[in-house]
Amino acid sequence: MTPAPENLPRTAGELRAAGHLPRSIKTEIHDNLLAALREGRNPWPGIVGFDRTVLPQFERALLAGHDVVLLGERGQGKTRLLRTLAGLLDEWTPVIEGSELAEHPLEPITPASRRRAAELGDDLPVTWLHRDQRYTEKLATPDTSVGDLIGDVDPVKVAEGRSLGDPETIHFGLVPRAHRGIVAINELPDLAERIQVALLNVMEERDIQIRGYTLRLPLDVLLVATANPEDYTNRGRIITPLKDRFGAEIRTHYPLTVAAEVDVVRQEANLVAEVGEPLLEVLARFVRNLRESTVVDQRSGVSARFAVAAAETVAAAALRRAALTGEHPAVARPVDLEAVPAVLRGKIEFEPGEEGRETEHLVHLLRRAVAETARERFGGLNLRPLVEAVSNGHLVATGERVPGADLLAALPELPVLHEVAERAGVSATDEPGRIAAAVELALESLYLARQLAKDSDDATTVYGP
Repeated sequence: MTPAPENLPRTAGELRAAGHLPRSIKTEIHDNLLAALREGRNPWPGIVGFDRTVLPQFERALLAGHDVVLLGERGQGKTRLLRTLAGLLDEWTPVIEGSELAEHPLEPITPASRRRAAELGDDLPVTWLHRDQRYTEKLATPDTSVGDLIGDVDPVKVAEGRSLGDPETIHFGLVPRAHRGIVAINELPDLAERIQVALLNVMEERDIQIRGYTLRLPLDVLLVATANPEDYTNRGRIITPLKDRFGAEIRTHYPLTVAAEVDVVRQEANLVAEVGEPLLEVLARFVRNLRESTVVDQRSGVSARFAVAAAETVAAAALRRAALTGEHPAVARPVDLEAVPAVLRGKIEFEPGEEGRETEHLVHLLRRAVAETARERFGGLNLRPLVEAVSNGHLVATGERVPGADLLAALPELPVLHEVAERAGVSATDEPGRIAAAVELALESLYLARQLAKDSDDATTVYGP
């Protein structure tokens, strides 16, 4: 971690003299969010596609000081959004040095820290906590216990001579240890209902109960959570009293436009080869087609991770092809899309009765995405000269062992090829691989429009009349 600046106060007296005033976690987020909005800064870096839908609701909930649960299918960016909350905290915050619960030097809450504050007064030592350390995330699992979240009696401390009723015998759990911070619980319905009950007092009365003892701790936490829609999650539900204590329930969604889907892929994918904008649009439309298909189980959703994995698979196929052909740089072409259905079939849940036909459905929807993208890119462009060239004997071969230069060499010099490249965002002076990707997309669209034929074997595909 980055060390705290040296010029920050190091005792409670210095802190008080500097005019520092304690703020609650919700007030801190409220003030910093308002400042970001007034200054025109984006408080949600890396969040794509929620600008007009989820984020305004989320911002209202935070300004109101509400605990929040995000409800949505898998892969909609719920956890990613919650993690950006740490950016709304002050970069550094003072805590009592050595305190168990990151207590504010001017507002100690545990008996031990209050005793130290009374004994040391202005000499109470202060250390500084970075905002990244004030965000705590817990994946809810069925084996999570009350002790994990809230705390339990520490038998070692009891053995040292303390009585069971002594607050200092308690080993605090995750939520109290996040005092003055954010607690995010992923997949909240997966918590057993009796465990969810343990959160009720934390959220409303702000005290904790352990082994029959009530410890009055004015805990200062923002509790946020994620959940799948209850009609999909068969593993559990959020109990009604806990749901009532959340101030806001916000529905998330998948990207609403092709452009937003492409932005997510560009941001998240680790591409080992160049994948042009047209192919990313193909994958974005492919994922959207899957989300609208009646053969796919829409209750489970088609995660944004699917589009990311698809782009990475296409890039890997292009890199392998470049290694086999010696082509440089490695540029993805439509032929590389063939790797997607086989590799990613297991990431999709199909409706009952579709067993054995999964690949067939994926191939069909992928071809439809290619056709839609080509229609969008090449609409109004007369591709007839390209059809006539192929029909007159200029057969075009592609495949994992065919370099882009060879694909282009099979065709005569046609003005329409320059227009095709331009529509795909490629100039006539670009590398042959980039131009070949655009031309191959046009050839594939002509095949799907039944203006050309395509003959394939294991390694090579030939476009002909």
